[in-house]
Amino acid sequence: MEENNKSVGIVKTQFFQIEDNIELESGTLFGPIQVAYETYGQLNETKDNAILLLHALTGDAHAAGYHSEEDKKPGWWDDMVGPGKAFDTDKYFVIASNMLGGCSGTTGPCSINPQTGKPYGLSFPVITISDTVKVQRKLIEHLGVKKLIVAGGSMGGMQALEWAIEQNDLVNACIIIASTGRLTAQGIAFNAVGRNAILSDPYFNNGDYYDKELQPERGLAIARMVGHITYLCEDAMHKKFGRRFQDKDKPNFDFHIDFEVESYLEHQGRTFVDRFDANSYLYITKAVDYFDAAYKYGSLENAFKRTNAKFLIMSFTSDWLFPTAQSKELVQALTKEGKDVSFCEIESPCGHDAFLLEFETQTKIIKSFLAKERGLYEQSL
Repeated sequence: MEENNKSVGIVKTQFFQIEDNIELESGTLFGPIQVAYETYGQLNETKDNAILLLHALTGDAHAAGYHSEEDKKPGWWDDMVGPGKAFDTDKYFVIASNMLGGCSGTTGPCSINPQTGKPYGLSFPVITISDTVKVQRKLIEHLGVKKLIVAGGSMGGMQALEWAIEQNDLVNACIIIASTGRLTAQGIAFNAVGRNAILSDPYFNNGDYYDKELQPERGLAIARMVGHITYLCEDAMHKKFGRRFQDKDKPNFDFHIDFEVESYLEHQGRTFVDRFDANSYLYITKAVDYFDAAYKYGSLENAFKRTNAKFLIMSFTSDWLFPTAQSKELVQALTKEGKDVSFCEIESPCGHDAFLLEFETQTKIIKSFLAKERGLYEQSL
């Protein structure tokens, strides 16, 4: 554990059980559901100072702090959560949960099906972003929260958008970072390649691999390698790797790793399989593909008629996975409906991953937005 006087310190993952079935968007009734979550800061007496952080594709409930004194790696948004940080735990009650279908404590394909006593595997129902938000709403009600700010980057931004539209009675403000109202065909294509790598792995065994010695590690690693390419950008990859050979000054003239960038991707894939489940990757990427904020309502403008939240939307100049044009599409639709929306495009060489890396610039913008939002909210009481 690193010394950091602005850290939330040692935190513990908690669990909430939903005993009743939830009707999924597919029409399937599903339950019971366990939800893994963490909280930082304190809920105030009026129960209106809560912020729900929504994780990206392979994230979890551990957004900040450390799990033990020996823990060397903090939560995935630790630079943004804590006393005096963007999501200030001296002022706000911050909540993070692992999404439905995940593999870090919330019910997903690797969880035990109580009817069979075995992991769900591919018998787990297909889920959507809407379904994950329904589950999160149950958690928020369990915690007693009356009003809420939602915030997330990438897939987390999709969830925040779904919250603002479909759970509008609770949401005061919505922060969407490096995200979109729907994936492009190119985005869906990258996810499809990743899923096919998993499905084609000789050890996938139709999703029933949990008790097997050999598991679909190579397929999952390749899926991660493909995905990771989309999180960077050409300039960042050139500056980091160029065309440099790995530990040598000439090629091998074979099909083993030659270049530094190959070694980097191999490392990313290899470490990923130690913390993530192949079936969860299938389900969550499909949920991302299905997400379309405008679909139910015919247009984004019609969808945004439902919300009274104030919006902060941020994009990054080098993000080609969810480029600025997609954020501006949200901004334009909100503006047409007369909604309160702030927008900022941040200069960054970090590609899509910028929302996890450019914390200093994001902190200034988010703190300013939250201070304004909180002041207006308190004046209206």
